Amino acid sequence: MSLYLMNTNIAMLALVELVSAVFTGIAILWITYRGFQYFGQRSFGMRAENNLAYSIFLASMLFSVGFSVSSVIDPLVSAFRLFDDQSKDMMETVGMFAVYGGFYVAISFAVSITVSVLGVTIYINLTPLDEFEEIKKNNIGVALVLSTIVITLSLMSRSGITLLIESLLPYPQLPPIG
Repeated sequence: MSLYLMNTNIAMLALVELVSAVFTGIAILWITYRGFQYFGQRSFGMRAENNLAYSIFLASMLFSVGFSVSSVIDPLVSAFRLFDDQSKDMMETVGMFAVYGGFYVAISFAVSITVSVLGVTIYINLTPLDEFEEIKKNNIGVALVLSTIVITLSLMSRSGITLLIESLLPYPQLPPIG
C-alpha cells in the first residue's frame, strides 16, 4: 500500500490564495466603504450609521465590488500555475503571484467602481427623480432600486472584467505551426 503525499505546489497555491483573499478582500471592502462614506458625507451629508436607505445602497456597492474583484481568482490561479512551471523557486513564484495579483486586483477594483458609478450616474440622469435626495430622506424604495441596478451591472460586467484580466496574463510564446 503506497502512501499518497500531497502536491506541495498545489497546497502552497491554496494557502497563498486563501491568505491573499482574506487580506485583499478586507482591504478592498474597507477602501470601498471608506470611499463611499466620504462621498456620502461630503456630497449629501449622509452617513450609513444613521440612514438605512444609504446603508442599503452602500451594501450594494460593497457586494458589487467584492463580486467583481472575485473574478480575478481564476486568471490569478492560471498565472500562478504558469509562474510555477517557469520557476524552480517557490518563493519567486509566490512573489510573482503577489505582484500580478495586486495588479489584477487593482484593475478589477478600478473597473468595478467605474462601472458602478457610471451606471448609477447614467440612471439618475435618465430619471426625473433626484435619487440621492430621496436616499438622504431615507427613502428605502429608491435605495433598493438603485442597489438593484448596481448589483445587476456587477453581474453583467463580471465576465468582461475576467476577460480583461485574462488578456493580461503572460502566456508563454508558442512556436509557429508548420
